[in-house]
Amino acid sequence: MSLSQELQTRGFIHQIAGPSLEGIIDKEKRTIYHGIDPTADSAHAGNFVIWMLLRHLALAGHKIIFLVGGGTGMIGDPKPDAERQLKDPEVIAINVAKIKKQAERIFTNCDIEFVNNIEWLGNVTVIDFLRDIGKHYTVNELIKKDAIATRLASDTGLSYTEFAYPLLQGYDYLQLFETKGCTVQIGGSDQWGNIISGVELIRRKKQTEVFAITVPLIIDKISGKKFGKSEGNAVWLDAEKTSPYQFYQFWLNVSDESVIEHLKRFTFLSLDKIAELMEELENNPGSRLAQKTLAFSVTEIVHGEEIAHIVSNVSEILFGNRTIADLTEGEQVVLLKNAPVYSAKEGTSYVDILVESKLASSKREAKTFIESGAITCNGERVDKVAAVVALPETGSNLLLVKRGKRQMCLIKIE
Repeated sequence: MSLSQELQTRGFIHQIAGPSLEGIIDKEKRTIYHGIDPTADSAHAGNFVIWMLLRHLALAGHKIIFLVGGGTGMIGDPKPDAERQLKDPEVIAINVAKIKKQAERIFTNCDIEFVNNIEWLGNVTVIDFLRDIGKHYTVNELIKKDAIATRLASDTGLSYTEFAYPLLQGYDYLQLFETKGCTVQIGGSDQWGNIISGVELIRRKKQTEVFAITVPLIIDKISGKKFGKSEGNAVWLDAEKTSPYQFYQFWLNVSDESVIEHLKRFTFLSLDKIAELMEELENNPGSRLAQKTLAFSVTEIVHGEEIAHIVSNVSEILFGNRTIADLTEGEQVVLLKNAPVYSAKEGTSYVDILVESKLASSKREAKTFIESGAITCNGERVDKVAAVVALPETGSNLLLVKRGKRQMCLIKIE
């Protein structure tokens, strides 16, 4: 299978500016660029799918230029609904450094170069920009771009600052074409208008054909929302914004309808292996093997193998069949951070603990849960209403009390 065929099979390709995907990436090794504006201090899952495509291309021998937009980030591309708040240069610089560090982890052992467009956008004069770049665009074509047209038709209007954004991104492509020999730009499908502005600028100024590829937006099939910070449901790559455990849980909870698509895009598992997981999903959906594989694989790529094992083990304690006795000290630390914890003295009744932890709304309900067999402690059923907590024989002072499979709390015996 050729590279273009594999990328299409994995669902990475949405739009192409050029003759064909095969003609762009199969017939010669190219210099390919992708840009991200540091409007936040972390990339998120919506960015990550593009990074996965870039890594596939890098592993196939293409050179990657990763542009972090210290210049364009000070302007911001037009949002469909409102003007962006301008960020201070100091904030932008911090965001640039953080995103670059995240990307460096993903692109280890790849032929990749990092650039910051403040290096050229910060030095060009207004006169030079208008003469050398602005002259090659017409207002007629700019107002047809989706984001600009939407804003112009709204009550909020559009500032000239954001109106000029496509010219800045077009200038980025021209600069990288001239200095790095870049002939392909890759971005999200919502950036198509901005990306094409660079393709057109190079055609007009240099009489040369260059290319563009966009990745489809990743849509949650249940909620219908796209992955991204604008929807308020961002899953961040920064462990301080989305903890590795929360990150793992996000992928673990992907629906059966979406998990195979996500395995193709967000992991490097072979298509044959993914086909096996699809068969397992169809025959034994209760095992959730596809989701567990997805969660571990993506967490391993973003946070490393050791962290992936830790959060996977903790998840098995909370939602699987493993017990606290199986956890290392480091895993217990993660567990304590990600489950509600209550303190109790040895000899406290389970009835009181269930009420205190809100696993039961009253003592009567707590007794009913115990009598019906709904309560377990460290994997063992609590079947007597008069039962009290005791230190486990393992020497740990932690007890995991569950009501059913999903409701739980940790009890720390003092």
